[in-house]
Amino acid sequence: MTYAYDPEIQPWISMLPTLDVTDLAAARAFTAAMIEQLPPFELPAGLTLERRTVPGPDGAPDVPILVFAPTEHNGERPALVYGHGGGFVLGDAEGEKALPAQIAAEVGAVVISVDYRLAPEHPFPAPVEDYYAVLRWTAKNAAALGVDPARIAVGGVSAGAGLAAATALLARDRGGPELCFQLLDIPVLDDRLDTPSMREFTDTPLWNLPNAIHSWRHYLGPRQEDDPVSPYAAPARATDLSGLPPAYVSVCEFDPLRDEGIAYAQRLVQHGVPTELHLFPGTFHGSGGALPMAGVSQRMRAELIDATRRGLAPRPAGA
Repeated sequence: MTYAYDPEIQPWISMLPTLDVTDLAAARAFTAAMIEQLPPFELPAGLTLERRTVPGPDGAPDVPILVFAPTEHNGERPALVYGHGGGFVLGDAEGEKALPAQIAAEVGAVVISVDYRLAPEHPFPAPVEDYYAVLRWTAKNAAALGVDPARIAVGGVSAGAGLAAATALLARDRGGPELCFQLLDIPVLDDRLDTPSMREFTDTPLWNLPNAIHSWRHYLGPRQEDDPVSPYAAPARATDLSGLPPAYVSVCEFDPLRDEGIAYAQRLVQHGVPTELHLFPGTFHGSGGALPMAGVSQRMRAELIDATRRGLAPRPAGA
């Protein structure tokens, strides 16, 4: 199928690698090899990076995290608990350091990147419970981290954004921690795979319907077709979105996830949640990271940073 990609993106389409998660072992090896070919990560000036672990959920293994923290600050800083992408089956926090580091540097926030367990070895609820455990640890240790407990947020990209949305639901339904913001960057939200964009985009770069089918099968684990799916696995299934923190939702025009992101943002608004939605024309899933030199990619990143800065800003008294 032919797509009207942004003119700066179009020439690169034929050179992009093909990601196929039907062979998960090969996809993981391919992804690792691609990361190794990237330029070495350079920590932005004025940041520290600490690798540590925090207690896992209900006796599960400890969860590795990366803590990006500004070295200079006045008073308590905001915090963002962040989830990497990879369709619940690929990637890790080490391979996705650039954006969390940039957020920490430009927003002045402590960004805690969660190295959650992956499916199919660890299907739902393991990944989201790992994420929630890190959120609880962050709130409990806010003073030691130099973090304002009233300005803790969740966020992520792709599957990590889906985990962030699910964690926001968990935090609301389990009585905390209280969140000030959720950053949902090209989020994975709906296992039903029946939106127009999901049905149409079967051959788009990096992510498409075939990959989504296998990703959800791995994440949900062995189940009968009529078994109910928890909204903490697929947030689009949540019937009540009230009481959730303000959200920024970004979607790409030629992304199978486009319509579920739009629908979720619309429902957040309908349930009284302040929500900002941006659809970037001519883009595909992950194009911002894959082709950062394009003008539209730079706009995507700038708006994400700006939205995060505003979402983590101190609230006026009485707000």
